[in-house]
Amino acid sequence: MSDWLIAVLLGIIEGLTEFLPVSSTGHLILAGELVGFTDNSSIAFKIAIQLGAILAVLLVYWQRFWAVGMGLLKAQPGPIAFTRNILLGFVPALLIGVIAYDAIRAAMQTPEIVAIALIVGGIIILALERIVKNVRFHSVEDIPFGTALSIGLIQSTAMLPGVSRSGATIMGGLMMGVERKTAAEFSFFLALPTMMAATVYALWKDRALLSADDLDMIAIGFTAAFVVAVIVVKAFVALVGRYGFAPFAYYRIIVGSAALLWLAMR
Repeated sequence: MSDWLIAVLLGIIEGLTEFLPVSSTGHLILAGELVGFTDNSSIAFKIAIQLGAILAVLLVYWQRFWAVGMGLLKAQPGPIAFTRNILLGFVPALLIGVIAYDAIRAAMQTPEIVAIALIVGGIIILALERIVKNVRFHSVEDIPFGTALSIGLIQSTAMLPGVSRSGATIMGGLMMGVERKTAAEFSFFLALPTMMAATVYALWKDRALLSADDLDMIAIGFTAAFVVAVIVVKAFVALVGRYGFAPFAYYRIIVGSAALLWLAMR
C-alpha cells in the first residue's frame, strides 16, 4: 500500500474514532500493524493527525467558543468558569505527558497493551452505565474546579494506548455527577489544549526522525481526520443521548478480543 493511501486510511480511522470511547490511538496502532506502518516516525504521525480531528471541534462549536471569548473580555462568570475548568482538566495531562513521554512512546509500540486495554475499558464502561445514576452538573460551567481537576486526572489514564481519552473523560464525568451530554462536550473541549500540546511536543521530540515525506503524510492524514471528525462530532452527542455508551463498550470488547487472537496467531 502506498504511503498516501496509508495516510488517508489512518486519517479516516482517526476521524471516526477520536470522539468515540473506543480509543483512536489504539485503533491507529492496530491499523498500523495491519498495514506495516510501525517505524519510529509512525508514532509522531499517529499523535499529530489526532489534532486534525480535534480541530473539528472548533468548527462545530465555533459559536460557543466565540461567546466564551467575548464573555472573557467582559469578565462574565460563565465564560470564566468554562475556561477555568478546561485549563484545570488539561494540567494533569500536560504534566504527566512531559514526565512519562518515553514510557508512553514505548507503550504505543506494543499492540498487545492496546487489545487488553480495549477489553478492560469496555467492561468498565458497561459497569458504569449500570451504576452511575446521580446527575448534579448540567453544563461545563456548572462543574466545580475540584471536579474538573479530577476529570483531568482520569483523562491522563488514556496515555496508556487503548484506554481512550474521550472514554476516560466521559466516564470520569459520569462518575462525578456530570450529565451525559455535558460529559461528552467537556471531553470535546478538553481535547483541544490536550492534543495541541501533545502534537507540538511529539513533533519536537521526534523532529530528528521526520523527513519531508513524513510531513507530507502527516498533512494528508491530518486533513482526512479533520473532514471525517466534523461529521462524527455532530452525530456523537445525539447517538449517546439515544443509546448511551453500552454499544461502544461491546464494540471495544469484540475488537480487543479479535486483536488479541490475531496477535497470538501471527
